[in-house]
Amino acid sequence: MIGRKKKRTCRIGIFAVAHAVYWDQFPGLYESLMYYYGEACEKVRKNDVELVDFGMVDSSEKAFAVAPKMLGADLDLVFCDMVTYATSSVFAPILQALGKIPVVLLALQPRRAMDYGKACTFMQLENDSICAVPEFTCVAQRFGKPVNDVILGTLGDDVQADRQIAEWCDIAKVLRGLRGARLGLMGRVLEAMYDMHADPTAIAATFGIHVPLIEIDDLLQSYSQVTEGEIADKIALIRAEFDMPDPKSDPVTRKLTDDDLLQAAKSAVALDRLVERFHLDGMAYYYEGRSDSLARTVATTLIVGNSILNAQGIPMCGEFDIKTNIAMFIMDRLDMGGSFAELHPFDFDDNVILIGHDGPHHIRIAEGKPVLRSLIKYHGKPGAGASVEFKLKEGPITMLGITQTADGKFKFVIGEGYSKTGPIPPTGNTNTRGYFPPDTRSFIKRWVMEGPTHHYALGIGHRAETIAHIAAILGIESVIVR
Repeated sequence: MIGRKKKRTCRIGIFAVAHAVYWDQFPGLYESLMYYYGEACEKVRKNDVELVDFGMVDSSEKAFAVAPKMLGADLDLVFCDMVTYATSSVFAPILQALGKIPVVLLALQPRRAMDYGKACTFMQLENDSICAVPEFTCVAQRFGKPVNDVILGTLGDDVQADRQIAEWCDIAKVLRGLRGARLGLMGRVLEAMYDMHADPTAIAATFGIHVPLIEIDDLLQSYSQVTEGEIADKIALIRAEFDMPDPKSDPVTRKLTDDDLLQAAKSAVALDRLVERFHLDGMAYYYEGRSDSLARTVATTLIVGNSILNAQGIPMCGEFDIKTNIAMFIMDRLDMGGSFAELHPFDFDDNVILIGHDGPHHIRIAEGKPVLRSLIKYHGKPGAGASVEFKLKEGPITMLGITQTADGKFKFVIGEGYSKTGPIPPTGNTNTRGYFPPDTRSFIKRWVMEGPTHHYALGIGHRAETIAHIAAILGIESVIVR
């Protein structure tokens, strides 16, 4: 029942390169290569992107003519299709003009191998997609703007090439999402958590997003406008999306009460209104307030509403952790989830560590139906009420922590592991049994020695290299912990 509020989208440019001298020498070659170029365009379009086709560029004059058109086309990524050999003069002016826009070379042969019994120069030129790649990458290096990737393979029946094209389309969707995204901050840092502090100006400069600063009174204003009909609709959604089992071994938990369900629904509607009012693409928050205040009641009962918004592509996290909110945003735009997470106890017997958090989570990546429990208290912070419990889908997982170095620069800390079968504690919090081969203890030691923050985003799939590409495009240091 929960769908995205905003579509994952991007705008990608594509052009073919060749050597114009060939056209008079080999009649029909141009038409043949343009047919194959059309196939390459279709492979990109299949990834649900807006594709802008700039056609054939086979001379430096055409390159200079098309470069400003590309720059003005609001592109997130450019594919250069190496349909045959081309001199680097048809590429260099475009590379220069595109500035920070990432460029990926497509070198996809129409044939897996030449038919050597019928081989001829014409056939070789049709399959010469690799020939100019070293020249292009060399010139790009000398111009100080290295190409971001080269995809080698064939036009047909090439799962690896298709996967790499899809990866770059996903990266483009992240870049499109970051541009002008509004990730709000409400409240303050949980007292004494030094690693949570971040400068909104540095965030804007690095990620291209805006950080609206939101007052708790803004939330209370939205809360005062909630209608009975909105609450009823939200309760129906919550009942459909969550299980509400009896408590187990933890005396802090109890079966979800009607009062806690009502409060969670009302707070969730208020949060929806806040997101709409400030045009938010995400938010990090923390607020305590007086023990008897409406501010505390509302601010500490956002967990269910936040979890629903996460599933709708609006990442929400607690403890004022805007850096992890950005990491969650990146994972969401890669369509891998992005739950708020931290390290919990090891299970040394099973070579796993529990990883999860209290508070909001990305319920689209839950293994089975997520659970709601009533908590009589939130450990380590004020408040009580409905809380979300689940583990991530079993299989590959990726961790992304965004931290800062001594000079204030951002750094991505990335790791890959597996969500394993097995029990999790019934505490009303998420927990995943994280296995990091071959030895979880050694991996976690290497992870913490990179200076990550307390929290990180946790998603499904193995996407470390993809995230590292995003860091490189943004000019951010990254390390993949192995």
